[in-house]
Amino acid sequence: MRKQILSVALAAVTLVPALTSCNSDATDSSDNNQITSANVVADDASALSLVNGAYAHWQPLSSSFSFIIELQSNKLISFEGEESEPGPVNSRFEASADTWYQIKVFNHLLLGISQDNEAITTVTNSLQEGKVTQAGYNAAVGKAKFLRALAYLKLVQLWGEVPLFTEEGGSKTERASINEVFNQIVSDFTDAESLLKDYDGDPRVPSKQAAEGMLARTYLVWGDNPLSYSEVAAIASEQKDPEFTTTPSRLEKAVEYADKVINSGLLALDPDYSKLWGREYESNKRGTNEHLFTIAHDGDEYDAQGNHQTHCGWTFPFQNGEHGRGYSQNHTEVADDDLYDDWKAEQPNDKRLLKTYFTSIVDPEDGLTYTYYSPVYTPINGKAVDQSYDNSENLEITHNSVDRIEMRYAEVLLIKAEALVQLGRNSEAAAPFNQLRTRAGIATVAAPTLDQIKREWDYEFTYEQFSLLNSYRWKNLVSSVQQVSHYKHFADDWASKQTFTSDQNAFFTKIHNHLVAKYKNVKGRNYRQPIPTGLSGEDLGIEQNPGY
Repeated sequence: MRKQILSVALAAVTLVPALTSCNSDATDSSDNNQITSANVVADDASALSLVNGAYAHWQPLSSSFSFIIELQSNKLISFEGEESEPGPVNSRFEASADTWYQIKVFNHLLLGISQDNEAITTVTNSLQEGKVTQAGYNAAVGKAKFLRALAYLKLVQLWGEVPLFTEEGGSKTERASINEVFNQIVSDFTDAESLLKDYDGDPRVPSKQAAEGMLARTYLVWGDNPLSYSEVAAIASEQKDPEFTTTPSRLEKAVEYADKVINSGLLALDPDYSKLWGREYESNKRGTNEHLFTIAHDGDEYDAQGNHQTHCGWTFPFQNGEHGRGYSQNHTEVADDDLYDDWKAEQPNDKRLLKTYFTSIVDPEDGLTYTYYSPVYTPINGKAVDQSYDNSENLEITHNSVDRIEMRYAEVLLIKAEALVQLGRNSEAAAPFNQLRTRAGIATVAAPTLDQIKREWDYEFTYEQFSLLNSYRWKNLVSSVQQVSHYKHFADDWASKQTFTSDQNAFFTKIHNHLVAKYKNVKGRNYRQPIPTGLSGEDLGIEQNPGY
């Protein structure tokens, strides 16, 4: 995946137009370059445009999140160039302070927070000066607080205690406690809930219901008691999972906010699961109102990486060695056939399986069928293949025009179901839980168990950037990753069980090596990501996480 080297430091944030490049070398500190209400915000439209500039820090992360959240699980492996590249490094649990995806995600989230802070101050001043209306203030500041809360939620989930700074002050180097960060997230999402308008069918625009959905997610994560620095330090060098504990009062809040979204009547499941992905279906173009919040991608002139769903998992279409088309490896690959096989054995009629894993695909250019199953290849992440328009299998890899789904209504239903199960109210969880099962065409249950809830997250959200974060919540990171020991190509004698061409042998040798590395390398320290350097390699002055 192309790396976008950005010469931006945490200390100097340059505001940019909505959804444009976040590259900037500007260092001029003259008055003309200062961001003030006098020269930036003159009316409601410019207030909103100022806040929209923060999206420039979200767009480049759409693919990058997968290179941490999915690769550090039992589900995905990276073939992104040489084994020293950051994708394979994450796949093998060898990330460090100078691993690019950690650098990129961490810094852009903090840069976005800095931009949100300045926008909140500027728009607030403009309201007091009579330059924006109350409605303009609500739209702009509501969106800024929504984005800031989402950034802090990603940061605290992946890095634990992080620096906490807002328009009212704080530190960019001193780490705040877990509870302090979550209190700020709740405060911002709650403010956004009160400021933003109801969901109107456009998920690119944060809404009241999107804020409520995020509050449900926040309270579920917080309710599962994220590990503190000292708790991670105690197991950093061990292949050991900590005890799973909960805080029931927070889980009750997760149910409360999920119910707000559900009871609004504005969201619904799309009746056809397969139509949630693709350029022709994105951002609620079908009018089914399942996409609750998305990050826009309209060709990505300034960020060729695009959305993970249409890039990394389908980098080299139809180059699996068949029909004389050559042999190339996608930037990310399904970890092994077992992920498809196990699901098919458990739920052979699950409609979601057919969208999540492809084992054969017809190329519309030549009409030939290409196989994705050993000994030829591993299955393909079907959510990465946009099949919504003519020849999309070949074209979308360069068009990069599919929005990234951050939250859909299905998550709200599953959050409610899980929180209820964790509270011991399993029979109450059946209603939201069974909505997902019914759409998938599989049997409903009277009272789902926590194990069934966990598996439903896999069925519904595989490769949608939940894998690692859920393992953190459930405190089963080590044990879940070490499931790879049961995979087909983990055993040392894997090559003796099939006949391989030289290309296939090289491919599955890499699969084998990554599976073994995952099994051996995952440790307690991996409940946190390493605190990275700045975008230019500078030390950010933040205390490193245990074990790195």
